[in-house]
Amino acid sequence: MKNIKDILTHIKYSPEFKKINTQSVLLQLIELLPLNLRRGVLFAYTKQQILFFVVTHPVFKDEFKYSENLIRDLLKKLHLANIDEIRCFVTNKKSVKDEFQYEKITIQKYNERSNGVFDNTIEDKELYKVFEDIRETIKK
Repeated sequence: MKNIKDILTHIKYSPEFKKINTQSVLLQLIELLPLNLRRGVLFAYTKQQILFFVVTHPVFKDEFKYSENLIRDLLKKLHLANIDEIRCFVTNKKSVKDEFQYEKITIQKYNERSNGVFDNTIEDKELYKVFEDIRETIKK
């Protein structure tokens, strides 16, 4: 009887799941990109032997033009050799990150519960002065 790893490997490489396999390779490709390129990539996809990168800003588009040889080398290492051309474009839609609005966190301020009354029995002069400064801060 086969174990689950063999079954999943067989399913993964069947022709019906070719797009899923390609997409997982593209995710690996994005993870292998240098950080300055990876930050700008929203996602990648292939269509008719063309690899498309969807980026967030035109600066990243220019960076991809300069890094085309690096991307081709990574494609060879990932065994995705059926790519003839690499293109990238800037999306005009906001990403999910941009649409999410952060709530402002209000910090609750509590009244000082101490009144600065405590015995200072420290014999070291420097530490004694520090405790007295703390006492004055509490009283204010």
